[in-house]
Amino acid sequence: MSELADQAAPLDALLVDAALSPMRRMAPNSSTAKFAFRLARHPRTTARRLGGLTAELARVAAGTSTIAPSKRDRRFKDRAWTENPLLRRTVQGYLAAASTAEQLVGDAGLDWRDDERMRFFSQNLVEAMAPSNVPLVNPASAKEAIDTAGLSLVRGGLTFARDMLTAPRIPEMVDTSPFEVGRTIAVTPGAVVLRTEVLELIQYRPQTEQVRELPLLIVPPTINKYYAIDLAPGRSLVEFLVRGGQQVFVISWRNPDARHADWGLDTYVQSVLDALDAVQRICGTDGAALIGICSGGIIAAITASHLAGTGQLDRLTAFGLLVTVLDNARAGMAAALADRRTAAAATALSRRRGYLDGRSLAEVFAWLRPGDLVWNYWVNNYLLGRKPPAFDILFWNSDTTRMTAGLHADFVDLSMNNHLVTAGAMTVLGTPVDLSRVDVDSYLVAGIADHITPWQNCYRSTQLLAGQSRFILSTSGHIAALVNPPGNPKATYQVNKHNPGDPQEWLRTAHTEQGSWWPDALAWLGERTGTEKQAPQELGGGGLRALADAPGTYVFDT
Repeated sequence: MSELADQAAPLDALLVDAALSPMRRMAPNSSTAKFAFRLARHPRTTARRLGGLTAELARVAAGTSTIAPSKRDRRFKDRAWTENPLLRRTVQGYLAAASTAEQLVGDAGLDWRDDERMRFFSQNLVEAMAPSNVPLVNPASAKEAIDTAGLSLVRGGLTFARDMLTAPRIPEMVDTSPFEVGRTIAVTPGAVVLRTEVLELIQYRPQTEQVRELPLLIVPPTINKYYAIDLAPGRSLVEFLVRGGQQVFVISWRNPDARHADWGLDTYVQSVLDALDAVQRICGTDGAALIGICSGGIIAAITASHLAGTGQLDRLTAFGLLVTVLDNARAGMAAALADRRTAAAATALSRRRGYLDGRSLAEVFAWLRPGDLVWNYWVNNYLLGRKPPAFDILFWNSDTTRMTAGLHADFVDLSMNNHLVTAGAMTVLGTPVDLSRVDVDSYLVAGIADHITPWQNCYRSTQLLAGQSRFILSTSGHIAALVNPPGNPKATYQVNKHNPGDPQEWLRTAHTEQGSWWPDALAWLGERTGTEKQAPQELGGGGLRALADAPGTYVFDT
């Protein structure tokens, strides 16, 4: 059982915390007790660390300490942090204590899970205790208060009260006023050509005279709305693929409520099959490419396995997974935070409600990166009394959806037991899931700074799937790795002709390509989606017709 517990996934940990609140992670637990016990067993080491901290604090008080914040630490960029003697000593004392806390966790020699849990606890505590978070102590806050005669603090206090009254009870990250779905966001021309109880299928209008014969169906996440891949013009993956001659179809999931509590993996896999049927009817083909993203990638992989298990794999000419984890073993910080008792409590709670609230999930995502996603906005919104910036990715992130209780329970069970790495460990639509039977070329993308789906775990899909896999390691994190349009001079990605078993070996022997990975993906798809043909003049076909303009109606469900 302990080995299985070590295989908890980021997905299940996120879903568990979303149901039970991430703040429970800040309460003392068994890992805290083990940490204290280990330090007590090594009193000399602990005393040496604490003695070193005491000596350093004495140097700080005397003004002889050489500790200084990193030039990359945006919290202490204001000159006052280094030029004001009191503020300089405050920062030095804070940095000394933070360094000691990190060293003590390392000294404890905990196993992987307990070590990750204690690092999560200590890092969150250290981030929270930063002097930059304190009103008026932060020199920018003091200056703003003087310049506005205190109005900045009044605005910040009112904003704080408003944010704390409603979920997700974290600082607002984005000014949403410049964005409107269907007008400034998700504007690639297309139409809904299929609507079921579960999904709308969007077909995008061709923008080239010739298109690839075989279409592409994209399965988006089930825990956010689909338009992360159709942001503003010039930053839309869908737009890029359509302009590259691909026939593109995208699923837009319905935002479920308590009436849909029983929808589980069977429901969602069947819905992807229904969408695939429609895509092939419309295009008059027997084959299509299938790409899934994050939780949608898990559903897409199970769908591909079902097709293989029922002798229909020839319907897929190419397969892709973007920021998707199938092998959940030791999948980063989030994996360490899950355990079976809390998982059972979380699924029981969502079962009573009928769904998992997406706003709670947004809170969990934020606390995995508190420096960037909580305290940064704490200072901007509350201490400075300013609005957050307008950013399309964060607008998408704030447009949350619910997850059905049935799918929540299925995902937690799948991840806690790491079912997808063992052939036949689970059954969907009456077919045993066996990823080794998915013998079709695959294109896999991960982000090197992804804190939700660690790239090493994304890479392990190359060892689970049959066929030839091309693994792309993009810059940035979970969503920024996907929103990677050509034209960014800083963009790079890494690729390797070989896929060794060890992710670190892959990284060591990989080479770096300049620019976005989008053109590489378009070329790869082009080799697997048939020859060119005349672009269709009308959307729909095969008995299906356009029902509404893109982005459809389900995307507006609240």
